[in-house]
Amino acid sequence: MISERKMTATEYDMIFNRTERLLGPEVMERLRQTRVIVFGVGGVGSWTAEALARTGVRHIAIVDADRVSPTNINRQAEATSDTVGEVKVEAMSRILLACNPGLDLTVYNKEYNADTASEFNFEDYDYVVDAIDSLSAKALLILNATAARRPVLVSSLGAALKLDPTRISVAEFWKVQGCPLGAALRRHFKRASTFPRRKFKCVYSPELLENKGEASDIDPSMSFNKKAVNGSLCHITAIFGMTLAGLIVRQIAENEA
Repeated sequence: MISERKMTATEYDMIFNRTERLLGPEVMERLRQTRVIVFGVGGVGSWTAEALARTGVRHIAIVDADRVSPTNINRQAEATSDTVGEVKVEAMSRILLACNPGLDLTVYNKEYNADTASEFNFEDYDYVVDAIDSLSAKALLILNATAARRPVLVSSLGAALKLDPTRISVAEFWKVQGCPLGAALRRHFKRASTFPRRKFKCVYSPELLENKGEASDIDPSMSFNKKAVNGSLCHITAIFGMTLAGLIVRQIAENEA
């Protein structure tokens, strides 16, 4: 049963006490002023958005067109037995606002693709988080985000088929090694002779395991070939997402943006 108890003003003021104690008031103010847009609130992006909200980033936009499926519960922050069937960004909104009641939250219940790309002005944001699964949409987002003058892009590469958290790493996109998704993106850009305009950091792991079980035949979220469904684990996707958030928070703290 969800409690309806409201926070007192004193409790509200204490939400970011530990953050400010470590980072100081000047960094807290930069966090409050920073604008971040997160594309994809699945196994990776949901944790990125939650970490940013809990840390004190006040302006966040989230973008996703999916609904919560039972198969999401094992790794996505907004997915529980109570939210199955809900629009993901709506379920995620409740979590973010509960963690940061003063959050200026913008919600886009839509895919990022060639038809919708023009609806997003990257000059409105300081940071763009790429947590998209689709190769074509991911490539488009990378090209458009790096072509914009203002935002810093951070990107998640493949988080499925991983078990060992100690192998998760961060590297500039062209220096990523051992990640099939990273290699596929590079091939995509080379075939199209269109390349990212700026360097950007990626979270990835060179680990690549094999599926040992079968994908469910009754998963309502599976509108694609079962062969494309790979197993994934919460501790891996969450670390990917938290690392993306950490890259942003560290840059804000070090005033490098």
